[in-house]
Amino acid sequence: MSSISVRRIKKSFAALTILHSVDMEIEKGEFVVILGPSGCGKSTLLNVIAGLEECDEGQIVIEGKDVSGLEPSERGLAMVFQSYALFPAMTVRRNLSFGMEIAGTPKATVAEKVAWVAKLLQIEALLDRKPGQLSGGQRQRVAIGRALVRSSSICLFDEPLSNLDAKLRAETRVELKQLHETLGSTMIYVTHDQIEAMTMADRVAVMHKGKVEQFAHPQSVYEKPASLFVAGFVGSPAMNFLEGNLDGLGRFVTGDVSIDTSAYAFEGPPLAREAVLGVRCENISIVERGTPQTIPAMLAFTELLGADALAWFDCLGKRFSVRLGVEAARSMRKEVGLRFDMAKASLFSVASERRL
Repeated sequence: MSSISVRRIKKSFAALTILHSVDMEIEKGEFVVILGPSGCGKSTLLNVIAGLEECDEGQIVIEGKDVSGLEPSERGLAMVFQSYALFPAMTVRRNLSFGMEIAGTPKATVAEKVAWVAKLLQIEALLDRKPGQLSGGQRQRVAIGRALVRSSSICLFDEPLSNLDAKLRAETRVELKQLHETLGSTMIYVTHDQIEAMTMADRVAVMHKGKVEQFAHPQSVYEKPASLFVAGFVGSPAMNFLEGNLDGLGRFVTGDVSIDTSAYAFEGPPLAREAVLGVRCENISIVERGTPQTIPAMLAFTELLGADALAWFDCLGKRFSVRLGVEAARSMRKEVGLRFDMAKASLFSVASERRL
């Protein structure tokens, strides 16, 4: 296992800056997921760590050693690509062993490692097939196996499940997490899929426009997003937002509605300012219209999701989602009041878009 320090990494292509002074400290044996939308710089950051791209400024330090100037082959990393990158003319066995053979690894060691990884990934029956004879999931396992036979203490994954169907993605997520627990390797995994991030990561780095907005445990990212972007990006459905003002007296005011914020844990003094109130759909309760400390709302439609349901309401010019039981959704009144659990809500500064 190895630790990784990403120190003030900057990367530009011509006049376009992709990474803006990115800092991350990844501990030994961690499973870190880099999450963000397309174009946020997450794959570029992974390529800089791997040595496939040179950084303009900053350092990549692995286990206390600055590897910024080293070739990818000298960094002691293994990488799994989105496209699998298997050799089509070689059998699975040769795909797994080729790198070791080129490195001059003894034949007995090569055979031993191929047998070990084939058993670990349950691809023993596929060793004499070629990639064209494999399903997407089988090719993905071979690509992972090729990385593992190098016995690297660090494995990098660049959106490895994006080419798989939903069922296979779910199954492979579980396999990868179990694999990490078995091997204890340090793993960095890039994805735009928040389900993968929430279910697999020890910590999630949420990226936006070349910067790390938040680097924390998945549940912390979900429950206490550090910025307005993180709050809107993480969660399905997205967090509900309401613009208004903090009056400096412990109230959030929007239109004719005033909401007590005494249950909210401010990170600094609750000064008067323009603010955005964010609430997850499961932290809203439905009460009688006109009840104090509530928002008047009109039911727009409901979605029955099987185990539960989502009710969508129009209120103060916004569309709000509320998670309910199926029976409650079926008997929902048209006009209601929405009450927010302020202990689980989020408040953001309009000026800085950071959590208050």
